[in-house]
Amino acid sequence: MKELQHLNKYFLKYKTHLLVGMVITVVARIFLLFTPRYVKKIFIVVEKALKGSITEEVFKAQLLEAILYIIGAAIIGGILTFFMRQTIINVSRYIEFDLKNEIYDQYQKLSLNFYKKNRTGDLMNRITEDVGRVRMYAGPAIMYSINTFALFVVVIIYMINASPKLTLYTVLPLPILSVIIYKLSKEIHKRSTIVQEYLSKLSTFTQESFSGISVIKAYGIESQTSISFKSLASESKEKQISLAKVQAWFFPMMILLIGTSNLLVIYIGGMQYINGEIESIGTIAEFIIYVNMLTWPVATVGWVTSIVQQAEASQKRINEFLKIEPEIKNTVNTNTEITGDIRFNNVSFTYDDTNIQALKDISFNIKSGDTLAIIGKTGSGKSTILDLIGRLYDINEGSIIINDTEINTLNLNNLRDSIGYVPQDAFLFSDSIKNNIKFGKENATDDDVIQAAKNAQVHKNIVKFNNGYDTVLGERGITLSGGQKQRVSIARAIIKSPKILLFDDCLSAVDTETEEKILKNLNKISKGKTTIIVSHRVSSAKNADKIIVLDDGKIVQEGTHETLINIDGYYKHLYLKQLSETTSNES
Repeated sequence: MKELQHLNKYFLKYKTHLLVGMVITVVARIFLLFTPRYVKKIFIVVEKALKGSITEEVFKAQLLEAILYIIGAAIIGGILTFFMRQTIINVSRYIEFDLKNEIYDQYQKLSLNFYKKNRTGDLMNRITEDVGRVRMYAGPAIMYSINTFALFVVVIIYMINASPKLTLYTVLPLPILSVIIYKLSKEIHKRSTIVQEYLSKLSTFTQESFSGISVIKAYGIESQTSISFKSLASESKEKQISLAKVQAWFFPMMILLIGTSNLLVIYIGGMQYINGEIESIGTIAEFIIYVNMLTWPVATVGWVTSIVQQAEASQKRINEFLKIEPEIKNTVNTNTEITGDIRFNNVSFTYDDTNIQALKDISFNIKSGDTLAIIGKTGSGKSTILDLIGRLYDINEGSIIINDTEINTLNLNNLRDSIGYVPQDAFLFSDSIKNNIKFGKENATDDDVIQAAKNAQVHKNIVKFNNGYDTVLGERGITLSGGQKQRVSIARAIIKSPKILLFDDCLSAVDTETEEKILKNLNKISKGKTTIIVSHRVSSAKNADKIIVLDDGKIVQEGTHETLINIDGYYKHLYLKQLSETTSNES
């Protein structure tokens, strides 16, 4: 139960609902106990009538009174039970809502390193399957526990008042039941943990298969993938069956022990009636009803125990992520206006997951409103610089200064709100094109969206779709071509009108003519904004105020286009190579 203590804050939050539910539960149980008492009274009345000790009119009146009490109590008890379920089960839904939000908020706070180390399927499983199992504990398990406890206490009190000796024999099998529950619950806990782990593996495999379906089809490995899925599903099935076999012991054991209690009631009660120790055979009937009233609550002890064990296993998996301290922390609440002055001072950075040093003693300066282009080979550290400016990672050595302030002492939300970022891998959501562009500025008008699309040279493509800007994209924007996805991403960044624009090789999938038009528009848009363009093309970098060339995480060249083409080095060789390719293509 240690892991489930995390939910105590939610129980305190909804304590009023829970207390009301508990009161209703106790009252409902009291009303339901009218039935056995008045059944006993009916037996007594019948016995008196058979002995001739009461008249027929009195017999009918007392019989009718007992029947009406039974019906009335059953109706009231049923209504109260309905409200009990509405009250307590609703709390479980509130807790489920709050817990999912807590997990989602935590997911958003965690750094990119976390997502590199954990699979999407596992993350999804913890916020869905695991939370669902925890909800069963916060709702049905608690409701039935309260119900069982209330009914058990009240029934035992009534039974002792009716016949202490008969009560003792009736509850005799219950300690045996407790021992069985204890032993089985330990095994259920162990097997539940394994089942949840396999569900995560299954979710991860299917998520990756669906996301990479085009690759699977292109390589013609559908059959191999299907075999792998069946193997994993088979293992998961075996673990589920293993758990079900243990859980299957509960109800047969309950029925056996409750049946034993009934036999004891009939035998011991019959002997007491014969010996004159109980006044009426109605007491036996009353006790049989009591035992059967306890049947479901006692049976639910096993079911509730199983739920609690599964919930604890799931909450443990949830807590593993909730306890992770975000690497990137926002320690400042005050907002500072970001002007766009950026300075790297001897910055070095190594990725934790691969231990690869991406940047080595990098230093450069960009003035507000200037454009910096970064050129270099694949893996030279170009994208890492953009990630560090957006503080997606914290540096290992050196300092990054923005607005004459250390980047880690700026309000993180304020910093990122001031940045428009176009990643190398253009990611679009499964939503309309309009909403994907408005993602950069939620309150943007339709005119704003269209203008941003025009500046990104994608408007003409969008209007050709049947639904235009309302066209709903497939997962990850699969509806669009690579170039169209990049241009929609650019529109999403520029509609925000941020102080800092970061473009990570975002024109690689467009032709040179379209690239030239986009760059021309970006030159107009980026006036007064600090712009950093990462590219493999000299054509994207040549108009920048400053160009730096990276190689193996170090700056090997720095200057303007005119300066660098006159110096023998990587930039000049790249320029001449791309110039000759352009000339040959034109001829």
